[in-house]
Amino acid sequence: MNANVENLPPQVLRLVYKEVTALAADPPEGIKVYPSEEDITELHTAIEGPEGTPFAGGVFRMRLVLGKDFPAAPPKGYFLTKIFHPNVGHKGEICVNVLKRDWKAELGLRHVLLTIKCLLIHPNPESALNEEAGRLLLEDYAEYASRARLLTEIHAMGAPGGTSGGLQESGDGPQPKKHAGDPNKRAAGVGSGSAGIISNGASGGGGSSSSSSSSTSSNGNVVKKKTDKKRALRRL
Repeated sequence: MNANVENLPPQVLRLVYKEVTALAADPPEGIKVYPSEEDITELHTAIEGPEGTPFAGGVFRMRLVLGKDFPAAPPKGYFLTKIFHPNVGHKGEICVNVLKRDWKAELGLRHVLLTIKCLLIHPNPESALNEEAGRLLLEDYAEYASRARLLTEIHAMGAPGGTSGGLQESGDGPQPKKHAGDPNKRAAGVGSGSAGIISNGASGGGGSSSSSSSSTSSNGNVVKKKTDKKRALRRL
């Protein structure tokens, strides 16, 4: 059992369980809650990037950790999905007043989640953990938005736990992002795709050359876009 669970009084655990259950059944708009049956003091969530922000279209995995002094002390929040934001540190730690000096024991977890979502709409450069993001937000918003949007596209779109079309409804919860996989398998996939092109060309007569050329051009564009994104990410 988690040490925090052992240290929290039974009456606090009952209140936490009640609130987490209510959140899972009726979460705030744009937020999905994944309770843990093994550890009620660690709450995993997925927050949909608000429209009109550089984070729109992305789904950001996050977790709240309730310490042994909760609710007298606020929970700690961490983004698990990489994000370019003034109030999010390089290790995902979140700096927001409700998790620090403005915390009150009567404030619930719903209030915390809504505050963090609002932080995606209204960043606070005065309490920046990511100084570069805070500087760009004040001095060059276009560049800040471009950097934030790039990381959103790379890390928060189409990832497990949600897609650009909305939050995942599965009860499995957010999962770690998988790597690209075995290069041999990727090569086999390309080979089978080529075979399909040849087969289609044979049945269609003289159209095989143009079909193959079009497919090659399309694949080249996709590879180029991915390469450009990787190069841009290295510069971040």
